[in-house]
Amino acid sequence: MTTIAILGNGRVGGNLATALTRAGHEVTSTGRTPGAAADAARRAQIVINATPGAGSLERLVALREELRGKILVDVSNATVDGPDGLPADLLYPGSSLAEQLQEALPRTRVVKTLNTMLFTVMTAPAALTQAPDAFLSGEDPQAKQTVRELLTDLGWRKEWITDLGGIGTARATEAAVLFVPHVIRSSGFAPFAISVAR
Repeated sequence: MTTIAILGNGRVGGNLATALTRAGHEVTSTGRTPGAAADAARRAQIVINATPGAGSLERLVALREELRGKILVDVSNATVDGPDGLPADLLYPGSSLAEQLQEALPRTRVVKTLNTMLFTVMTAPAALTQAPDAFLSGEDPQAKQTVRELLTDLGWRKEWITDLGGIGTARATEAAVLFVPHVIRSSGFAPFAISVAR
């Protein structure tokens, strides 16, 4: 059992909290209240960022001391939204939220994952008609291994998990969010994920 704090209790955070609790982990889920987030992060072994990406950097930098030495799993995408509320552009072109977080929090081990799919697929990958991919980006091999094990608890088979390399590779997976509005407009909010055909 791992002690996990999920920052963000919307659809993404709520979905992850339910699934990780079901898998046997001790999960605390918090909204945007700074005090509650700090307490949860302080007690956790792993912190998951499921807050809206446009405000994630500011929120997490405020938790620098609570995140020291922790694994921070970043599942958010930092975007500029269009009039319909769907992503229209990247907030950090030429970079990524994950890179910004790692630079601002050098004593925290940031791992980017699960940001290339509709939120329902994060905890039910086998529900798709073909195998999806979950990508890992991060500098710390042990942190990525720990996150890989968390993903298997969520139903991800080991052959569906691809380690892309360092945190710089997160800019590629975060850029994939630009597919999302077009896919949604084309086929609605049906579950989908970016995958690599092999």
